[in-house]
Amino acid sequence: MTTVEQKGERVPTDLFLQPPPRLLAQRRPTRQLMVGNVGVGNEHPISVQSMTTTVTADINATLQQIAELTAAGCDIVRVAVPSQDDADALPEIARRSKIPVIADIHFQPKYVFAAIDAGCAAVRVNPGNIRKFDDKVKDIAQAAKDHGTPIRIGVNAGSLDPRVLAKIGAATPDALVESALWECSLFEEHDFRDIKVSVKHHDPLTVIHTYRLLAERCDYPLHLGVTEAGPAMQGTAKSATAFGVLLAEGIGDTLRVSLSSPPVDEVKVGAHILRSLGMRPKSLEIVSCPSCGRAQVDVHTLAQKVEAAFDGFPYPLRVAVMGCVVNGPGEARDADIGVSCGNGKGQIFVGGEVITTVPEDKIVDTLIDEALKLGGEPDEQLHEPQRPGHQGLQ
Repeated sequence: MTTVEQKGERVPTDLFLQPPPRLLAQRRPTRQLMVGNVGVGNEHPISVQSMTTTVTADINATLQQIAELTAAGCDIVRVAVPSQDDADALPEIARRSKIPVIADIHFQPKYVFAAIDAGCAAVRVNPGNIRKFDDKVKDIAQAAKDHGTPIRIGVNAGSLDPRVLAKIGAATPDALVESALWECSLFEEHDFRDIKVSVKHHDPLTVIHTYRLLAERCDYPLHLGVTEAGPAMQGTAKSATAFGVLLAEGIGDTLRVSLSSPPVDEVKVGAHILRSLGMRPKSLEIVSCPSCGRAQVDVHTLAQKVEAAFDGFPYPLRVAVMGCVVNGPGEARDADIGVSCGNGKGQIFVGGEVITTVPEDKIVDTLIDEALKLGGEPDEQLHEPQRPGHQGLQ
């Protein structure tokens, strides 16, 4: 038996070959539901959602943005319905969208019925601000049941039901959960349980606490969100913090990263969070060093060019872009393909081996050529990688 010395004792090396402990909890058992053709619940992959920023009544603009979100990997999209013109646009949008469309309803209960009749894949209601919502639940439940339309009960700290707010005094985790469960119970009274729930707050720690409480008290699928998260950098950090903790604990069945940024960014960040946890199939991954005084190339610019050049690349390769000879060769060697730069040149690594050294202005082209050799020629339907000087590198 082979042994190693550890703390003065000889320990069998096979102790170090045991599988690592489970790092992520099993998904929390939930009810299952279908949002269009996308399953939601612990038996289905966690889906990424976003919301359009167009005026929904502008059908062409809305469908164009939905197409962009779809291309970015969005699974489900939500559209706002604040007016009758928006409601009138729903049938065509729902019919022509390639991904399920959820209608987002506030204030006017009549738009809930319009969305269901329009064929939307689901409806999000905010019971805290829909007029006389309690009186409409029976009819909403029946219409949703007749059409097979799930309902998301979306509780938000900024528009908490005034009765709950008056009772508890603030949008605390207990208040958010009480509001959500109370609204669920109204639908349950009419034997409607095709429900998913969200309880959103702007503070990630409050979000974590709230979803933990909710997960203990119901078996409905949960939609994760940090509301009003802020601009791209701040919002990404807040969402990644809250989602990372909850998903690692097995809580969460669908998510939206809310950013004051183009909706496509929300989708990309959400997908990256899931991939980082091994919860979404891998795609192209670009790793690059943060740069320092040792760097002999403008790493930031080179990494941006590589990222733009590989946009839409269809194979799940790991591409390393490294700026110096300290960590560069090791990181590039560990990637599927990589470059370690110095003295105006780049050593190109493929499969851990140096295959060539090229001038700095040839690095991106060479990486693309070698990546295509590894992956094979991409399908015609998929994006061709952008070469330097092409659109995307201007």
